[in-house]
Amino acid sequence: MKITHVESHIVALPLDEPLANGPAPKDAKQMFVTLRLGTDEGVEGIGISFFGGAVMSGSLKAAIDALGALTVGENPMQIEKIVGKLRGATGQSGPGGIFTLALSAIDIALWDIKGKVLNQPVARLLGGFRDRVPTYASGALMRGFPLAHVEKAAARLVEKGFRQMKTQLALPGDTNPELEVERIRVVRNAVGPKIDVMCDINQRWDVRQAISIGSRVEEYHLFWLEDVVAHDDYPGLASVAAALATPIAAGEYVYGLVPFRHMLEARSVDIVMVDVLRAGGISQWVKIAGMAEAFNLPIVNHLCPEISVHLVAAVPNGLTVEYMPWSGKLFKEVPQPVNGELTVPNKPGLGLEFDADALKRYGA
Repeated sequence: MKITHVESHIVALPLDEPLANGPAPKDAKQMFVTLRLGTDEGVEGIGISFFGGAVMSGSLKAAIDALGALTVGENPMQIEKIVGKLRGATGQSGPGGIFTLALSAIDIALWDIKGKVLNQPVARLLGGFRDRVPTYASGALMRGFPLAHVEKAAARLVEKGFRQMKTQLALPGDTNPELEVERIRVVRNAVGPKIDVMCDINQRWDVRQAISIGSRVEEYHLFWLEDVVAHDDYPGLASVAAALATPIAAGEYVYGLVPFRHMLEARSVDIVMVDVLRAGGISQWVKIAGMAEAFNLPIVNHLCPEISVHLVAAVPNGLTVEYMPWSGKLFKEVPQPVNGELTVPNKPGLGLEFDADALKRYGA
């Protein structure tokens, strides 16, 4: 079997919030690049990548096209060989940034092909630890939403069967500890004591703020505090993790494999969070999961639940899947949360198929 052709497209999806009907910025878009890898035996693999904003999407597509051209003629079942070839061909352009985002799309498509050839879901090829995983609602309780909406939305998520959900602190404007604590209090009261509540800071606190405010919200028993300080401040993260009883999650902002070694060796986190696109694809995600397991730590995903459900389900230390449905419109059918869980698709590969009508409608 040989790879014969590569096809990519830029897709601008509307930035809406479907989980609890939250307000969305007018005309805001999330920019994705879709990828198809075709073979001489008619098996096609699909992948995606994501930059968020429109400015660099053309550059990302160009990078995917350039790397994809180097895969033509290769056996798609030899994933590590292809990844090694792409790394070698691009010299010092990685791992951070556009190279890794482009590589991820190709790696994901290769795993999709492998699953289809072997007639197995990707989750089983990677280990198949379980077929269902917990999932948490993400994006419905954003910091920019009015508190009154957040309160109602949190209760609505419980009604829809979610047993886990994520909100945000580090509110717009100057950080006010009283407002921060009040927001968590309102969310906790809205959902009750049995619901897991996560909280994302998006790197907006310094170490002092993280320890001070983090200690004040400990009475509300958060499931984790996420990305409390700058992503590459491993000693700072470690100081926060040591000071607080609340688990600290981080990792979504780093690129490639090596930063996770530094993070783990510094004891910076209690929960390892990996973005499959910034990591370098499925191959690297699973390697990071193995490192986390060696440190007796759980691993969670960032975004792309349609792909990440395979990853979290495959490994023994997979904890929960972030259900942020931004990318869902790309596909005809995606796993849907039922009673706070996602079921791994039983179809070969990723079990996903691009929605041609959606790609045409939202094509950029």
